[in-house]
Amino acid sequence: MRLWTLHPRHLDSAGLTAVWREALLAQAVLRGRTRGYRHHPQLARFRAAPSPRAAINAYLAGVHAEASARGYRFDRGKLGRTGAAEPLVATRGQLDYEWLWLLDKLRRRSPDAWRRARACPAPDAHPLFTIVDGPVSDWERNVGSRGA
Repeated sequence: MRLWTLHPRHLDSAGLTAVWREALLAQAVLRGRTRGYRHHPQLARFRAAPSPRAAINAYLAGVHAEASARGYRFDRGKLGRTGAAEPLVATRGQLDYEWLWLLDKLRRRSPDAWRRARACPAPDAHPLFTIVDGPVSDWERNVGSRGA
């Protein structure tokens, strides 16, 4: 499961589709509707939100907005209530770590998207997140293998 801190605009079509599916899974976990993935570290920041369900719904809304802008037809009915959610805090270290991770993925599976991404001076965060100075998040796995 990868719930990117990065803005969905940076994802290629495979990444955007995957994050939609994975965020829907996270939504089911946070609603108590699945037994799997309940302890997945990617859910820590959503669980720490004042309203975890509102946070994941806002996350999904951001993904849905990007998909709609690209002409995709993701089912808006799956969003749940999308009222105002308090922004989640994420660190610059986390955003930069994910950017390097994404660039590596794009280099291998989508060379055109990789070239476009490399031209980006700095990645934007998903609209749900406020970025502050700091290191890669404690819940992140495989940090050493990515060089961050």
